[in-house]
Amino acid sequence: MSTLINNGTIINEGLSYKGSLLLVDERIKRIIPAGDSLPDAEIIIDAEGMYIVPGIIDDQVHFREPGNTHKGTIESESAAAVLGGVTSYMDMPNNNPATTTVELLEAKNDLASRDSYANWSFYMGATNSNIDQLKQINPSRTCGIKVFMGSSTGNMLVDNPAMLDTIFKECRILIATHCEDEPIIQENLRIAREKYHDNIPFSEHPYIRSREACIKSTKKAVELAVRHNSRLHILHISTEEEIEIIKEASLRNPGITGEICVHYMLFDKSDYDEYGSLMKCNPAIKDERDKKAIIQAVKDGIIKVVATDHAPHTIEEKSGDYLKAPSGLPLIQHSFQIMWDLHKAGHFSEYDVVDRLSHSPAANFKIVERGYIREGYYADIMIFDPNIEDKNTTQNPAYKCGWSPFRDRSFSSSIIHTFVNGKHIVENGKLTGEKGGKRLEFNYGK
Repeated sequence: MSTLINNGTIINEGLSYKGSLLLVDERIKRIIPAGDSLPDAEIIIDAEGMYIVPGIIDDQVHFREPGNTHKGTIESESAAAVLGGVTSYMDMPNNNPATTTVELLEAKNDLASRDSYANWSFYMGATNSNIDQLKQINPSRTCGIKVFMGSSTGNMLVDNPAMLDTIFKECRILIATHCEDEPIIQENLRIAREKYHDNIPFSEHPYIRSREACIKSTKKAVELAVRHNSRLHILHISTEEEIEIIKEASLRNPGITGEICVHYMLFDKSDYDEYGSLMKCNPAIKDERDKKAIIQAVKDGIIKVVATDHAPHTIEEKSGDYLKAPSGLPLIQHSFQIMWDLHKAGHFSEYDVVDRLSHSPAANFKIVERGYIREGYYADIMIFDPNIEDKNTTQNPAYKCGWSPFRDRSFSSSIIHTFVNGKHIVENGKLTGEKGGKRLEFNYGK
């Protein structure tokens, strides 16, 4: 099958230019500058007035399958992903049962091979007792190990210091961490319950899951990674101080990197009174100064990976009081639109947006032949129109949970087409019915 994407503006690897792409089967066959003669193709798509970019790679999602399929499934959430231009994702292990054995990891891969619209990889979850399983991971077929250094959905807390040391010492694969100190959180929660009893306001969330909890845990992870020369990737950074910790630590160990999620660039603690449980997530969204520092870190390239931590819950679950409402926001359909609006607000260049969502995640995880528009690479492509305002998907998102945290917000751009491995998965903003996903491969050690 051959497809010619004709006469769009290609944004890729720091360049923006008019051109066309020829896709043949799964690959990008040719990149054709404007003015060159165009080849014949079975399908021709007119991209006049639109931008052509590499598909987005999201390194942190919670698609909820197995175990909580009333919230989301691999099929439903990967559909939302491709509608948002996300062509590859990495899913977390806090399922039911938790993905803490090779057997359970492969069971999830089997599910994805049947149901996923987008490319995928799954993290293996670390526990206080599964080091033998972690050491069996195939690093060329698995994105990494997830270590919860603070409890979260699924309660996969690794709190044994000896085991943490062993994981960082013996596991020669990327270690992705959720960094919050559990004793600090529990003490803050005790104080809040004494003050408010069962009526804790959501505005207390950044004080319960405090910056001190994040900083202490991040310092611990960094110390372990420096000591053992580990490949450490710190997820969903929420404080100004953690950015500085990672910046300094990377000078001692270049394998220490971090990730920012889009909601930490949209909200700050002043929004809790309006959004309440809808913006409750772990780590907590904190001060305006943290939001500004996070945006600046992404702009400066101190932190180069931007993701979502997509975490759907039903609206009924999220409507509970503070102690009952689970943490997490559904976001994957809107990550690009958020970043593009931040670009239009003057925070990022168009090249920054493509780099942080596509190029840098591919480079960070050493993903084979994805994340760039290059001849011979897999044809994971997103086409968007910067002039069509999207007023619909925030009110009618594709997430199985049926809601988004944006309420009456609209976005300035619309995703028109998405290709995954050369297959036309989204056409004119709607699913075509095709599923094109493949298991991601990695060049660890190269």
